[in-house]
Amino acid sequence: MITQSTADLRAALPMGGVLMGLDPGTKTIGVALCDAGWRFATAGQTVIRRKFAQDKAALAAIVAQRSVKGLVIGLPLNMDGSDGPRSQSARAMARNLADLGLPILMWDERWSTQAAERAMIEQDFSRAKRAQRIDSHAAALILQAAIDSLAGGVL
Repeated sequence: MITQSTADLRAALPMGGVLMGLDPGTKTIGVALCDAGWRFATAGQTVIRRKFAQDKAALAAIVAQRSVKGLVIGLPLNMDGSDGPRSQSARAMARNLADLGLPILMWDERWSTQAAERAMIEQDFSRAKRAQRIDSHAAALILQAAIDSLAGGVL
């Protein structure tokens, strides 16, 4: 199941469970995880993009290792809400990950990378550390927004 509705994801996972947030970029995929009670998201690793089969294997290994029950994939819509090349790529990633058998929530992630960078600057991360960690921090922001919505019952 691929959806843009938190109600659909909540219905698919009535008992909660660990969610993995993904911020798909052209060179990397930022990964974040949340607790089973959907309270807090934590930045994880960054997967260097290679061929999709390798990317999928890396993500599947995290799913198995952390007992992930669902995915939240950042959907980089244009500012007017329309799809562009990057959002089409994120939707393709969701379709290709659907055979993992997990429910997938596509989450509007406009501004997540800018917000992550701003937060990292406020925490006095060096440019080098920001470059290394920006994608996983953006994934954590995407996932946190989604779980806040899920836990609050907001559609």
